[in-house]
Amino acid sequence: MNTHLQPTPVPLDAMESDPRHMAWMVGTPPPPQKRVRFDDGSMLRFPQNRWANSNYRNLVPTKVISRGPGPVVTLERADRQDLDALQFQPIGSSTPMRWDQSLLTNYTDGIVVLHRGRIVYERYAGALNADTPHIAFSVTKSFIGCIGACLVYEGLIDETAMVTHYIPELAGSGFADATVRQVLDMTTGLDYSEDYTDSEAGIWHHARAGGLLFRPTGYQGPDSFYEFLPTVKKQGVHGAHFSYKTINTDVLGWIIQRVTGMSLADNLSQRIWSLLGAEHDAYITVDSAGTEFAGAGLNTTLRDLARFGEMMRNGGRALGQKLLYPEVVADISRGANPAQFVSAGYHTLPGWSYRSMWWISHNPHGAYMARGIHGQALYIDPLAEMVIARYGSHHIAGNLGIDPHSIPAYHAMALHLMQSN
Repeated sequence: MNTHLQPTPVPLDAMESDPRHMAWMVGTPPPPQKRVRFDDGSMLRFPQNRWANSNYRNLVPTKVISRGPGPVVTLERADRQDLDALQFQPIGSSTPMRWDQSLLTNYTDGIVVLHRGRIVYERYAGALNADTPHIAFSVTKSFIGCIGACLVYEGLIDETAMVTHYIPELAGSGFADATVRQVLDMTTGLDYSEDYTDSEAGIWHHARAGGLLFRPTGYQGPDSFYEFLPTVKKQGVHGAHFSYKTINTDVLGWIIQRVTGMSLADNLSQRIWSLLGAEHDAYITVDSAGTEFAGAGLNTTLRDLARFGEMMRNGGRALGQKLLYPEVVADISRGANPAQFVSAGYHTLPGWSYRSMWWISHNPHGAYMARGIHGQALYIDPLAEMVIARYGSHHIAGNLGIDPHSIPAYHAMALHLMQSN
């Protein structure tokens, strides 16, 4: 087993593990015991990851996603002083928790709450500040899903077509008889595990191929994402049920690049980031062939992530113009069939579904979200006119350990904002 993938048995709490307290990468040069590196795996270990997640560009190669020359969308402020004391009931607990306590419990690096487009709450911790990009991990998938869904709407991609219609290189893989829609909704049947606690799971072999996990001496495996994808075999039946697998998004990213003739960075910039009114450029990690990690490589500042969420809440519009088709946003927010979601075993998300790389709650507010390991989140509540953007560095990767103190907190915040305005 590669022990660098395992969480600390008794983790430090949020205050003890704060990168400023631990003084990671401080000094000229930093002393060896305070360095965070790619080539020894320390960037993935807790608590070093609390520094690394706000400094990915210092550790791995990336491409810029340009914000362009356009104006910044000003986020007006209407700061609330009553929100830290907001109480909610965590999943599986009979003891109420305060909002501010939940941020520490979930190792929050930063959080912004928008209500009707105005900032009502903003906090930063660890190595993050308002001008620092943070790794979004699988929140990236929802950006790529939006582009893929728009290309379907435009007729440039046929969602009923087989993946091999666009990527013949996958003819011998488990994707050979999967449709684009099955990839978009992750209903493919593939021999691939997303178990972050298993160092031999498919997700880690994928990461090694893409150069995002250091390779052992004598490594003979695939040298890029696109070399790895053809090696994935089929397991089960396509279209039967939802099964979360990052490789679906990388296949979608490959299709997008093949159809548009542009890199994912340029697609993201031209279709979203340069029109969003972002304050800062974003960036995305790349493999040795310069291919972007569609499944988890995006890095943005927190307010810019909130701007993306606000654009979604407004039906795909920002700065008075249409970025995404309102029909695409509506299709995403309606979700897919929750019955296909059940077998995936997300007990903290009962009644949810997955559509075009977004997680759909089907709750009375119509809330939906983008999610990433270690607690990355973009939560959109249309009824409450609320957007929550959150970056974090929890010592547990999977959100099943984070949801109990986040999902009910977000809904409680929505109810409170609705009742107090």
